[in-house]
Amino acid sequence: MKFTDGFWLVREGYQIQNPTDIRDIVQKGDSITVYAATKRILVKGDTLNGTLLKATYSSPMPNVIKVTLNHHKGKVDHGPAFEIYNQDTDVSIHKDEQGAVLQSGKLSVHVDKTNGWDIQFQYDGKRITGSGSRAAGYITGPNKEAYFREQLDLGVGEYIYGLGERFTPFVKNGQVVDIWNEDGGTSSEQAYKNIPFYLSNKGYGVFVNHPERVSYEVASENMSKVQFSVEGETLEYFIIGGDNPKDVLNNYTALTGKPALPPAWTFGLWLTTSFTTDYDEATVNHFVDGMAERDLPLSVFHFDCFWMKEYQWSDFVWDEDMFPDPEGMIRRLKDKGLKICAWINPYIAEKSYLFDEGMENGYLVKTADGSVWQWDLWQAGMGLVDFTNPDAVEWYKSKLSVLIDQGVDSFKTDFGERIPTDVVYYDGSDPVKMHNYYTQLYNKAVFELLEEKLGKNEAALFARSATAGGQQFPVHWGGDCSATYESMAESLRGGLSLGLSGFGFWSHDISGFENTAPADVYKRWVQFGLLSSHSRLHGSTSYRVPWLFDDESVDVVRDFTKLKISLMPYLYHAAKDATVQGIPMMRAMMLEFPQDPATFGLDTQYMLGDSILVAPVFNKEGDVSYYLPEGTWTNFLTGEKVMGGRFIQENHSFRTLPMMIKPNSLIAVGAVNDVIEYDYADGVTLHLFELEDQTSAIAKVFSTKAEEELKVTVSRAGSQLEVSAQGAGKAWSLVLRDIHEVSGVNGASVSKGDHGLIITPEENNGTLTIEL
Repeated sequence: MKFTDGFWLVREGYQIQNPTDIRDIVQKGDSITVYAATKRILVKGDTLNGTLLKATYSSPMPNVIKVTLNHHKGKVDHGPAFEIYNQDTDVSIHKDEQGAVLQSGKLSVHVDKTNGWDIQFQYDGKRITGSGSRAAGYITGPNKEAYFREQLDLGVGEYIYGLGERFTPFVKNGQVVDIWNEDGGTSSEQAYKNIPFYLSNKGYGVFVNHPERVSYEVASENMSKVQFSVEGETLEYFIIGGDNPKDVLNNYTALTGKPALPPAWTFGLWLTTSFTTDYDEATVNHFVDGMAERDLPLSVFHFDCFWMKEYQWSDFVWDEDMFPDPEGMIRRLKDKGLKICAWINPYIAEKSYLFDEGMENGYLVKTADGSVWQWDLWQAGMGLVDFTNPDAVEWYKSKLSVLIDQGVDSFKTDFGERIPTDVVYYDGSDPVKMHNYYTQLYNKAVFELLEEKLGKNEAALFARSATAGGQQFPVHWGGDCSATYESMAESLRGGLSLGLSGFGFWSHDISGFENTAPADVYKRWVQFGLLSSHSRLHGSTSYRVPWLFDDESVDVVRDFTKLKISLMPYLYHAAKDATVQGIPMMRAMMLEFPQDPATFGLDTQYMLGDSILVAPVFNKEGDVSYYLPEGTWTNFLTGEKVMGGRFIQENHSFRTLPMMIKPNSLIAVGAVNDVIEYDYADGVTLHLFELEDQTSAIAKVFSTKAEEELKVTVSRAGSQLEVSAQGAGKAWSLVLRDIHEVSGVNGASVSKGDHGLIITPEENNGTLTIEL
């Protein structure tokens, strides 16, 4: 929200009071509170009839500083509030006549009381940002409404990322962003997943601890500032430091919650009925059997909305006219090796029997006069489950529990954005704050039920909406996109922004949700989709099985589905990293190469894990332009080597694309390519790419059959490779890519393969040497 009229003036009707004269700094335990008048105090009489603003600095965990700006602290906060995970931290505080310094880990805040309002944040002794004169401000509006604003310095060459799954330009500089969940599709400035966290390429992040609307002006009101504001008497935010952008995400997700690890089967190909299409068990079997007949590995079948009877969503009862034997149907599908996902949402239509149950027991959100809140948008007479009522949560879970007992493995938790603000919640929550936060309670309830029924690391959602902390309940998908190359690109932008907001896993509707894609868009999107974290064929009014597009589409789906399955040892390690470090599987280039300025604005390519660069093709002709950082990169599909440090232009068929392997990489490739769940550590081959002298490459492979890990390290010194393995004790081999002869190998046998020499160790654990 903009409050100024150019640099000098304030907009008509608004008054801004800035902290100007620091009057006192008070230490209390491990925090300091700065008291500042909003004018210069020259004599004691100046303290009368004036405003005193407070800024409290503390630390919930190492390398994170919490800032609380306040005017009047007596206002009741009705909640909800984000869950913050505090950790033990050593805080040091130094006070003198000049001001004060609070230090947490390498991050510190410096308060200079001799220079008006001068707050600086430093990481490892280097200034990263600050709040100076006329930056922080308490504001009153035309109707006496109150706001708090902060403006943090934005340096030359500094770029801002994140703020949730945003489909607008990837770099947020110059944008106005409101954190307010809405169902706006992927072609608008609205977003399903609004996260009040941004990441700077300078190596820090800022998380605004408010679930309600947060308004950002990113170099769009003051060109050298990131401004954020909320309505009310208090503004709270966290400065999050780190040695690099990955480290910042690690600290941010430690503060707000790490992503859970989705079960291995979720990484396979999902196929759906699509949205408004007609289908019954025969239709489902036609699709499933058609995939099998064409050797197209399928992992999950998803039943979209019309598994329930129209006008009765969501009553969680199968439409008996279309599915007279749901338990038997699910059993028959599972006998074909499939997992089952069912579409749900948090709305209860009046025609549903659940509406009466919810109304009678007080489980639905109400209006101020005690009536059930209803409208006809989406479903006729729709009510909304009140997840602030513990009994309503258990009631909702009990209905889903029946479906899990029938064999459903996962739920697509659709919607969660169309949340009214003129309502009353059971626990008295502020309905404005609940607008964004509602999705957290919704997804948490469903995810926790799946964990309770199926076990830890067996729970998975397919969720559309989210707020801060929602990364704990994967997986999320990008919402309603169109069947065009432009929408494919905007979907990728949204996914990369979400990844830089703490979310580890993300998907999208392959070939677009709205309309039906031409065959070329379908095939290009299949490549992108199956080189994403999660992969789903889904549409609105038409089916998405590949043979409805053309014969080559079948081949492309087969190629890339099997490719992804074979890469599961590598991908599952990347998934584990997401849960431990908070870094996404699909990574913006700046996250992996923060020292390379050429990566800062790249949004049409990404790293899949730490070693595979993917550049989707966004046109029918197959032309693609992408950037490679320094080094010799290898196309995994074609074997072609390309020198980096420059932009590359290529042309690709529908069977290839730039899938480039970073030098000094050890890529784990599985022994299976037709079933997504297998023991990734058994029979794995480790492909070594362009290992430079005096460097090492490491691969970690997790066995899904036991809590075991295979770790292989390859080090090079001159012409000698030293290979050490420890862990799982499974059979494995090393592939020296594009090396066809060695002078000697100690402790292993040598054979020739399609991609180079295959080194098979005599012992699964131990050390061997190779002379090149």
